Amino acid sequence: MFCPQCGREVAASANYCSYCGSAVLPPPLRPVKKLYRSRTNQKIAGVCAGIANYLDVDPTLVRLIWVAMLLFAGGGLLAYLIAWIVLDEEPLPVAAPVQGAQIAPAGPTHA
Repeated sequence: MFCPQCGREVAASANYCSYCGSAVLPPPLRPVKKLYRSRTNQKIAGVCAGIANYLDVDPTLVRLIWVAMLLFAGGGLLAYLIAWIVLDEEPLPVAAPVQGAQIAPAGPTHA
């Protein structure tokens, strides 16, 4: 690991550079991605779109590769069915609460 201030090499476990004294931060952690079937971009079951989302590629490219596997390798259909069964559907997005919204009381209103 290198010091961002002076550029000298420091130990990976160091919190501060021993040469210039500046703070040495570890590299940021990447968020963990989970493989899901897509709810929004699905043609049959969302398997190809889910894989494309996980790999950060275009879903059409994954679909074309899958069709090629189906036609030439023969295992594409079985692999798709297994993925359909095994992969969870992506979770529904949670709507953020609206600020200042009031909930109307339940029951009849009198006029």
